[in-house]
Amino acid sequence: MYPREFDYVAAGSIDEAVAVLSSNPGAKVMSGGMSLIPMMKLRLLSPETVVDIGGVTGLDQITDKGDHISIGALVRHRAVASSALLVEHANALVQAASWTGDVQVRNRGTLCGALAHADLAADTPAAALALGATMVAQGPNGTREIAAADFFVDALTSALSGDEILVETKIPKRGGGSAYDKLGRRGGHSDYAVAGAAAWVSMDGGLVADCSVGLTGVGTKPAQLVAVADALRGNGSDTAAAAAAHATDGVTVLEDLYGSEEYKAHLAKVYVRRALEQAIQAAS
Repeated sequence: MYPREFDYVAAGSIDEAVAVLSSNPGAKVMSGGMSLIPMMKLRLLSPETVVDIGGVTGLDQITDKGDHISIGALVRHRAVASSALLVEHANALVQAASWTGDVQVRNRGTLCGALAHADLAADTPAAALALGATMVAQGPNGTREIAAADFFVDALTSALSGDEILVETKIPKRGGGSAYDKLGRRGGHSDYAVAGAAAWVSMDGGLVADCSVGLTGVGTKPAQLVAVADALRGNGSDTAAAAAAHATDGVTVLEDLYGSEEYKAHLAKVYVRRALEQAIQAAS
């Protein structure tokens, strides 16, 4: 199917793109196009204007900023998956990016674009939540920072306003270890997640000093699992399974073509436990 007719603007800068968004309510931003174009072809979205930021220079870098890592708006999944800097400090995000879509999607799609799309079964949002990422949005009034915990509002809905663009993702460098694991819709790690979990853990001796966990594919949005972190924090590594029993606390579990509520809730606990155990091992 072909999309409905639309106006196309190739922005030369983020300021120009923001100006177009501000003057064209309902306009959509395109970076890689791996989410927007398929939805337009299926006519699930029919924006009158598409603003392409793919030609804006200086947005395709992964940069060590000392206390955090900066990932620009045009950094592809492939670059995230192969970054030695992110392997060292944010391995959960590396794993999530390496299992996003297929080769073509990873070569073209962008991390910031995927986060802004806020798909309830995408991989990288869970990692962003577990790693305590901060999203930098630019709009007509300048930039503002949004914590990952506040960024994912609902299915395909982020905290970005219609005239804002996600221009950067910041990953704090806070030590510890992290991991992401999932069951994909075609089995293994391929395709969208039926259930996927990311965990970050720091250890103090044999005890978990701090942790955070993100879940995807199970509920109405990518979710931060506060109850799991609370149950594990201050306890030994052997309590990961008990903590994972809280994987669906506060989560609205959705039945879909890939599983019943009971099955999805079971998978959530399994993959949260696996992610926690891998993160604990990486942090030890």
